Amino acid sequence: MDWPWNFLVYSIILSLPALLFLIPRRSSNLGHDRLPPGPPGLPLFRNMHLKHKFGPVIWLRLGARNTMVIQSAKAAANLFKNHDISFAGRTTTEASQVYDYHKGSLALAPYGSHWRVLRRLVTVDMLVNKRINEMAFIRKKFLEKLQLWIEEEASKLKEGHGVHVARFVFLTSFNLLGNLMLSKDLVDPNSKEGLEFFTAMTGMIEWNGHANMADFFPWPWWLDPQGLKRKMKMDLGKALKIAARFVRQRMKDKQLGWISDHDVNIFILEIFLAGSETTSSTIEWALTELLCNPEKLIKAKAELTQVIGPSCRKIEEGDIEKLPYLQGIIRETLRLHPPIPFLIPRKVFVNAYAIGRDPDVWDDETALFKPERRVCAGLPLAHTMLHLTLGMLLHQFDWELGGDVTRGNIEWKDKLGITMRKSEPLLAVPRKCLV
Repeated sequence: MDWPWNFLVYSIILSLPALLFLIPRRSSNLGHDRLPPGPPGLPLFRNMHLKHKFGPVIWLRLGARNTMVIQSAKAAANLFKNHDISFAGRTTTEASQVYDYHKGSLALAPYGSHWRVLRRLVTVDMLVNKRINEMAFIRKKFLEKLQLWIEEEASKLKEGHGVHVARFVFLTSFNLLGNLMLSKDLVDPNSKEGLEFFTAMTGMIEWNGHANMADFFPWPWWLDPQGLKRKMKMDLGKALKIAARFVRQRMKDKQLGWISDHDVNIFILEIFLAGSETTSSTIEWALTELLCNPEKLIKAKAELTQVIGPSCRKIEEGDIEKLPYLQGIIRETLRLHPPIPFLIPRKVFVNAYAIGRDPDVWDDETALFKPERRVCAGLPLAHTMLHLTLGMLLHQFDWELGGDVTRGNIEWKDKLGITMRKSEPLLAVPRKCLV
């Protein structure tokens, strides 16, 4: 993944005198010998592919912080099966403490009774399977809206431009969750508020996922050397203001008592963020891979035509189990471009990005996009919208890269954040299929 090398090197050089006091000294503590192996000395800012030198479990010294990194599927399985509770504690960064976000967050809540109450609120009171299953007609309606939005946007395209697909998918997912949880559409993609909300939410993800020097060195937190807290305060403030209006309109006659209005807004915002951002970033990467692998795109469209028929018939949820190649595309995209590359911050890093490219698990061509190896019967309910959305986009439209972008010069770098989105948004040109 792409790291801000120039700034980091510059910062480390300026901080060198302070860092000399942070270099760990050898200790006679017997527990020290039981730590996993890892690079010694100064903080390490580079990609996490260190498995071949230090093994699947690595000990890293990041400034004043020490942390463990899990680098293989086998080690991750052992962690989650046998040691999950011991490492269940969450790490809160300086950016995540803006507006006390961490106090209302389900993802960052410490494991315990409060976390269990928040989780129950989601699984029992909001995202109940029965309610989700009963809302298939809502998902169908929003897929039709997404298609119309893209058709309308495509009709206005100028030469050399493309449609920002991820933005429309994000807002579609957001409105879908709005209907599921608050029984209403929340944003219009053509409105100023819709654009501001999308920009604020993507900013929040980026600032909260950046490597923040203030998290690793014991200098006064108020210095904010990279300006991440300032940026987070601006974008989170905008998003909370919009979210508060949604929640206030829906819950004006309800009181939860045990949770403040501010924490309710953060809690609802996080649910929307998790469901919308991961879906839109995965669809963006899947479409990028297909446009750069035209033989895979042709095969995917052929499968859709064979199973569904002409584009006059829309994809339905019952079609998904008959589309193994489409399933393979989604799974292969999640392998190569996991939406949350280090999972939710906790006392240990689980490097899903490296695990997805582990040659001990996959074949030698781990960097290649090969949906054939990921075909699997059955799909989790959580993936339904991914398959429906990608299936609709491929079945209803023919796609090509916009502007001067080609398979040879397309940007493959990732934007560092909590989720792993493309550093340069995919701008693609859709053309409505006529048959």
